[in-house]
Amino acid sequence: MKEYKYKINGNTYKVAVGDIDNNVAQVEVNGIPYKVELDNTKKPVTVVSAPRPSAAPRTESGAKVINTPAASATGGHQVKAPLPGTVLSIAVKVGDIVKASDTVAILEAMKMENAIHAGRDGEVAAINANPGDALLEGAPIVTLK
Repeated sequence: MKEYKYKINGNTYKVAVGDIDNNVAQVEVNGIPYKVELDNTKKPVTVVSAPRPSAAPRTESGAKVINTPAASATGGHQVKAPLPGTVLSIAVKVGDIVKASDTVAILEAMKMENAIHAGRDGEVAAINANPGDALLEGAPIVTLK
């Protein structure tokens, strides 16, 4: 039992609180036992259901599949990953004409979705990453002509 001393209107009370079972507490005030019924107030429970990102793909040995930056032999403009992350989606296909402000891919990094823009006008010559790929900073996502 936990014991407390209270002073109310100049009177001192020695209170001991015992077990609480089904909202009924065993309480002793100045040596006199009481059964105290507690209010059963239920607090609302908020359930947050956020989508969880999928795991990065792995090879048969269990190592993560990570695309690393490669030298560009095409001579075109490469839209590169600005930070390490996982490709959630590719918004273009080969042959599409894009403007500089068009979103070409969505990259998840640090639990945030980042829209990756083309950066300049052009035609999509190649797609260098697939949804689910884990990319390092500077890895090419799309190549423009």
